Amino acid sequence: MIRRTRKTSGFSLVETLVAGTILSGTALAVLAASTMSIGTTRLNRQYERAASLVEKQLSLIDFIGIDDFVDAEEVEGICEEYETPYHWQVESEYQDIDSLYRLTVTVTWVDRNRPRRLVVETMLNGESLVLEEEEGETDSGGGGEAPGGGGGGNR
Repeated sequence: MIRRTRKTSGFSLVETLVAGTILSGTALAVLAASTMSIGTTRLNRQYERAASLVEKQLSLIDFIGIDDFVDAEEVEGICEEYETPYHWQVESEYQDIDSLYRLTVTVTWVDRNRPRRLVVETMLNGESLVLEEEEGETDSGGGGEAPGGGGGGNR
């Protein structure tokens, strides 16, 4: 009887197809994850720009004073510094507490035909009418003391 020996080195066709399928599935998963991360990075960049615009508006309001800002009535605008225009709007509401205002800053934009928005609320303290009246009385009444200051008088 003659025995034939088979050469068993290398991979069979089935093993090669299974390995190719696993490799292509892994490559597709990595590609999908990287595509998703690029989209998320772009969206995060847009939110960072909107937050920067909110910070810019709040700094401007803080610089000119909330009372002057409310009087100026410039409560909305469009920022076209970036490839996507951002629309901002500021709403102020007096809180019936000594010159305390609630500010709501809303920034909206469109991302791939989908509207996006960022809303920030904060409280700002305006000029106190009580302190202005007391300072006016102090200036006209002489003495030069701040309200509540101990100027050495009888207590």
